[in-house]
Amino acid sequence: MNSKTVVKTDAAPAPAHTFSQAVRKGGLLQVSGQGPMDPESNTYIGEGDVRVQTRRTLENVRAILEAGGSSVEDVLMFRVYLTKREDFPLMNEVYGEFVAEHVPSGALPARTTVFVDLPHEVMLVEIDALAVAE
Repeated sequence: MNSKTVVKTDAAPAPAHTFSQAVRKGGLLQVSGQGPMDPESNTYIGEGDVRVQTRRTLENVRAILEAGGSSVEDVLMFRVYLTKREDFPLMNEVYGEFVAEHVPSGALPARTTVFVDLPHEVMLVEIDALAVAE
């Protein structure tokens, strides 16, 4: 039986609640939802700017993926949570640039985007990821 391993890194914000940054079991790595928090200052950035928030959020996800022995190339599924439907095109543009930079194979991950309320008012976006970790 494969044991479950908690993944932690200082290169992404520490979890604020009762969950891990990521959990690895077998060949899978699940990254918890990340937001636009700067890991050095532990403050949310890009208030009102979904482009800045999306990039920071994806960088946080990437840092956790790498700490867990994975990469953006290995992501099977991203889930994107937005607070405003009108932010979708800007988020999608930044997401597309990020994936183009970090998925050299061109085999794009699956993705779901939903519109929700998020835990902190400043957050316009939250993203989680499921990846293969060898």
